[in-house]
Amino acid sequence: MTVATPYFHSGSEIALLNGEYTDVFSLLGMHSINDGKALVVRCLLPGALSVDVLSAKDHRKVASLEHVNEQGLFAGKIARRVKPFQYLLRVKYPLCEQLIIDPYQFDSVLDPDDVYLFGEGSQLQTYHFQGANWRQHHGVTGVHFCVWAPNAKQVALIGDFNLWDKKRHVLRHHPGSGLWDIFIADVEPEQHYKYAICDMHGNEIIKSDPYAVAMQPSPHNASKIPKPEHYDWQDSDWLTDRASSQSHAQPMSIYEVQLASWRRTGDDGQDYTDYTQLIAELVPYVKEMGFTHLQLMPISEYPFDGSWGYQPVGLFAPTYRFGDANGLKAFIDECHQQGIAVLLDWVPAHFPRDPHGLVRFDGSCLYEHEDPRKGEHPDWDTLIYNYGRAEVRSFLYSNAYYWLDEFHFDGLRLDAVSSMLYLDYSRTADQWVPNEFGGRENLHAISFLQELNARMYQSFPGINMIAEESTAWPGVTQATSNNGLGFGFKWNMGWMNDTLRYISSDPLFRRYHHGELTFSLMYAFTEQFILSLSHDEVVHGKGSLLHKIPGDDWQKFATLRAYYGFMWSHPGKKLLFMGNEFAQRSEWNHDQSLDWHLLTYAPHQGVQDWVRDLNQCYQQYPALYQRDHNSDGFQWLDGNNADNNILVFCRFGINKQQPVVIVVNMSPQVYHDFRIGVPTDRDYVEIINSDHRHYGGSHVVNDEACETQATPWQGMPQSIVITVPPLGCCFWAPALDELDEPTA
Repeated sequence: MTVATPYFHSGSEIALLNGEYTDVFSLLGMHSINDGKALVVRCLLPGALSVDVLSAKDHRKVASLEHVNEQGLFAGKIARRVKPFQYLLRVKYPLCEQLIIDPYQFDSVLDPDDVYLFGEGSQLQTYHFQGANWRQHHGVTGVHFCVWAPNAKQVALIGDFNLWDKKRHVLRHHPGSGLWDIFIADVEPEQHYKYAICDMHGNEIIKSDPYAVAMQPSPHNASKIPKPEHYDWQDSDWLTDRASSQSHAQPMSIYEVQLASWRRTGDDGQDYTDYTQLIAELVPYVKEMGFTHLQLMPISEYPFDGSWGYQPVGLFAPTYRFGDANGLKAFIDECHQQGIAVLLDWVPAHFPRDPHGLVRFDGSCLYEHEDPRKGEHPDWDTLIYNYGRAEVRSFLYSNAYYWLDEFHFDGLRLDAVSSMLYLDYSRTADQWVPNEFGGRENLHAISFLQELNARMYQSFPGINMIAEESTAWPGVTQATSNNGLGFGFKWNMGWMNDTLRYISSDPLFRRYHHGELTFSLMYAFTEQFILSLSHDEVVHGKGSLLHKIPGDDWQKFATLRAYYGFMWSHPGKKLLFMGNEFAQRSEWNHDQSLDWHLLTYAPHQGVQDWVRDLNQCYQQYPALYQRDHNSDGFQWLDGNNADNNILVFCRFGINKQQPVVIVVNMSPQVYHDFRIGVPTDRDYVEIINSDHRHYGGSHVVNDEACETQATPWQGMPQSIVITVPPLGCCFWAPALDELDEPTA
């Protein structure tokens, strides 16, 4: 029953109790009344029996509030005071008494400049004022909560700290920006919370925080108040060196890992490996194997294990599966101290429809497009960001910045860039809307990617922005100043598809597929490429790399080793998915560990040793990486020997006197007295051979240095005569004098 009271304007009390009063801060808290001649305090505390107002300065009681109604409204005048002051509420409940710092006494902590940049679409650190951030405000320590919901009638914070009661913490509305915020002192780290949003039609929506930096596992999916922890980084030297590095002229051999299935633990082998264990096991393994980079598949919070992280809901929250944020920082820090760069798989191309996520966040299509022809992915049943909306751009820019700044990642690999670039991606003619010029290009996505790359490279010198882009879109790795997209590297999907098709054919018929090995050199220098054999090639019935290859086990292993040799000597940086380095037999299964037991068998150990030695050789000889993206770093010696399934080519670095000559034989035939041209007149030595017995081969090797003969061959002024191993690959380099070393 409502009692008449002088403390509320007409109808305001009813509107407040019904959740229909938007400007709650103008009503609750401490306010001047009677033309500034008196103060009134109003609060809504369901279940309370009595409320006293205490001075925050000395905890002295200054007033007892009147119990306005049974729904928890209290109000009362403050005697003998006219100037607002900080206060506490002593609240008596049936079973306890609490001392509360009333959040409605505080003004907003939002900075107008931050809000302006957010609305302009150029804010890079939105997460510093949206989400849940610890703050000191008027000498009080608490958490500032802020969320963007411009079309909501009301937004309330619900959580462990208020019995999940949407009446207790209604946020302040900022109509100009669509932001809602509140500063609360009476909360603790790791308490769960969500937003209860009342949309324009009066419907209630419960959402997790888009900017939450920690989240509860499925099925509850609540956001968590962060722990106010500091991490003491030890990688300042690494970051300094990174800023001055020229990555395109450096070796880059990437080990792609899904942390959830690299190696599991526990009695049943189903426990995730945490960051402490990964520091002890994964980091030394990557270093021992000679990989220069570690690429993590998405680790932003994702409810569904089967998405592998590619349908993230908590873009700012490192997944709970492997530990907390500081654990992730310690892992990256250790990688840096061991000389390993760390890349992150980042997903700005789409987001899932999970009801606690971004979909119709405030009852309207806020992050996505209203028109499903623009806002939905038919392939994945996911939603597409509205890249033309300024606040969405700020959200995505800030997320990229967050991972690079807070966690010191050395770059981002962007998933499914092709789906961003084309309005008709995977759509029939009636399923898409042309751009303003009638074309199929997504102009908003293009400008978003250009701005993203320009800003990240400017903010973090030495990082790498990498595109998974599967079409012939021009200028993916061209500078934005030249109208390119501004990426540092692009995955070479054409090379991957062609060469996997080649090794899947029987050696008897490979002569008819020879162009699948050589065609990539027609375009190898049009972009700055990474040769990728990623997780996508060993799932969904495609079979493992080993089982793509026909023949018996000997042929399979020999061909795979030769193929890796071709990959490591081909222009372009390298990426290999976990398990491929020891020739896992089965497809990758995200629900279990890799088949590490296979390393007890010699052929698998041989492939692992071969990859390790390839990485070592690759880094030792600058000719194999310095001129990856320049045509003068590569020369065919014989690219047309289809009948014998043989390729011969030469790689050059800056120092032309230290080339590497590569011979690849994709037939099971041994070729004796095989002449190849060489660019310098020094004796040549075989520096690595995939057919060596150590790798499980038949040991057709060239143990002795080959003397250069003055016989012109394959466009070279001199040549050597070698034995070519079956289904093998061998590298040759000029013999070094005793004090000679390859020079970078």
